Amino acid sequence: MTHKDIVFRKIVPLRGPNIWTYRPVLEAWVDIGELEDFPSNKIPGYYERLSAMLPSLIEHRCSYEERGGFLRRVEEGTWPAHILEHVTLELQNLAGLPGGFGKAREMSERGVYKVIVRAWQEDVTRAALSEARELIMAAMEDRPFDVDAAIERLSDMVDSLCLGPSTASIVDAADDRDIPAIRLLDDGNLVQIGYGAAMRRIWTAETDRTSAIAEGISRDKDLTKSLLQSCGVPIPEGRAVDSPEDAWDAAEDIGLPVVVKPVDGNHGRGVFIDLKTREEVEMAYKVAVDEGSGVLVERSIPGTEHRLLVIGGKLVAANRGDMVVVKGDGKSTVRELLDIQINCDPRRGPTEKHPLSIIRIDSAARIELGRQGLEADSVPAEGREVLVQRNANHAFDVTDEVHPETAAAASLAARIVGLDIAGIDLVALDISKPLAEQGGAIVEVNAGPSLLMHLKPGVGKPRPVGKAIVEHLFPNNTSGRIPVVGVTGTKGKTSVARLLGHLLQLTGKHVGVACSDGLFLGRRQVETRNSANWKSARRLLMARAVEAAVFENGAGTILGEGLAYDRCQVGVVTNLSDAEDLSVYDVHDTDKAYTALRTQIDVVLKSGASVLNAADPASPRWPSCPMAK
Repeated sequence: MTHKDIVFRKIVPLRGPNIWTYRPVLEAWVDIGELEDFPSNKIPGYYERLSAMLPSLIEHRCSYEERGGFLRRVEEGTWPAHILEHVTLELQNLAGLPGGFGKAREMSERGVYKVIVRAWQEDVTRAALSEARELIMAAMEDRPFDVDAAIERLSDMVDSLCLGPSTASIVDAADDRDIPAIRLLDDGNLVQIGYGAAMRRIWTAETDRTSAIAEGISRDKDLTKSLLQSCGVPIPEGRAVDSPEDAWDAAEDIGLPVVVKPVDGNHGRGVFIDLKTREEVEMAYKVAVDEGSGVLVERSIPGTEHRLLVIGGKLVAANRGDMVVVKGDGKSTVRELLDIQINCDPRRGPTEKHPLSIIRIDSAARIELGRQGLEADSVPAEGREVLVQRNANHAFDVTDEVHPETAAAASLAARIVGLDIAGIDLVALDISKPLAEQGGAIVEVNAGPSLLMHLKPGVGKPRPVGKAIVEHLFPNNTSGRIPVVGVTGTKGKTSVARLLGHLLQLTGKHVGVACSDGLFLGRRQVETRNSANWKSARRLLMARAVEAAVFENGAGTILGEGLAYDRCQVGVVTNLSDAEDLSVYDVHDTDKAYTALRTQIDVVLKSGASVLNAADPASPRWPSCPMAK
């Protein structure tokens, strides 16, 4: 390249531990051409334009290890590849992926660099690299660049491609306990925690212990009530109805006010509470019938709705809902007042990142307004309080206030339905008192409950619900790991891997081996092609039958893909002499080849063992620099 530009020659995804870090990264090969002769201090106004475009770069400490350290480097003079590293990380941070590892290193060809950045999600990081290049070139050429639009594009990708906050809280809690995790869907929340036979699976707040029968029961509210009632759990009186007229008959039999809701609805859709007239009941029926396969009419329980989270039979979090009320100003409509007084709260939004949802004028809100002689476009008098929604988001954490008897009733309800993780909806005037004492009742038992309200309550203390789920899945500090042996070196890797696999089989374990000879499960060869690669190794880690695994990893695999596992119990280096030709990875000297092979030793657990060839004259020549975490 002979002009001032930044060109990506290629981007290498390193999806596991690699020569740079333990975490997945993208390694971008970047050609800066003539810009090699133009560090940032030689481009007039560049520092000012870059810092104005992305002022949050002030938080990057860089080599000076102080706030503003990176911008100081820009002012003093640094190269575009280094700037690309920091801008990419900052764009990811502003899009909702905070922190992350980054490096920029010169390659053997002048003006060409490797830029390494943490890849929380590969597609997002590729897009962030591209946006960062555009921003850097715009600052360099003194032309406009819409930073807010770039961040919005990346944020949309984060929302659609990265783990949701509920799932991420569980994966993060597993990581805190050094339990590995594998995402099974690139754009979904199905995650494997642990390896092989020790694995468990989660899908948001459902686990492989959440039975389909229990989930089916929870969706059928009438069946759920019947089961709870048979075990003495307080529930509201009510029955299923099949027409507006039948709904009113049921309401008269039960006694007003009543609740009308779908038999198998969710997320509160089609639920109408505190209905007192025939017109309200029949109107509510017509909406609720479209939200499920049937309609229930129940006695209205006095009090506020609460959500109790039960995990493994234990209450771990509880939140209280609240009424949505706006105050008239004499000039704004109810709809406008909602936006001015309620929906302007930054905690409210349409995504899972927001602990509170946007309040809209739905059918239930229209009924509530109608009782007050208002419509959505009515203008309430100044000072008049207007009730829009009786039970809004469960915004208030009340975990420490729940009475022990109420906690026990919630736990019993979850066990009756058969759910290992359940969201128990109950209505009570005072959650600190027993339900029977105040006429409270459990109104729903939900499978796959949202965790966000407990992770980020609108008011109160966040609760470590992800940690509770991990402790439920992996009790007594179990690791979620199977014995893993990694074998690398320059010669003899395949023979050693096959031999170790055979020895492990003699212990009675079902062993998987991925090596150059193929892929083996027990004594059965399931692939004959070269399987000493990331994809084949990953297959074994995802196989529930595998109780121990042996993986062959050449230097090329480590440099071009990364290791398939985060840690291993045993790391073997057969030898270091006569390293293979690694020029395709821009590795031209033996020290860098040794660094690649050393990766296998760097990932050995503290309780594990490293096995080196003492007879190899190159063994004492290990590089001294440790891998970055």
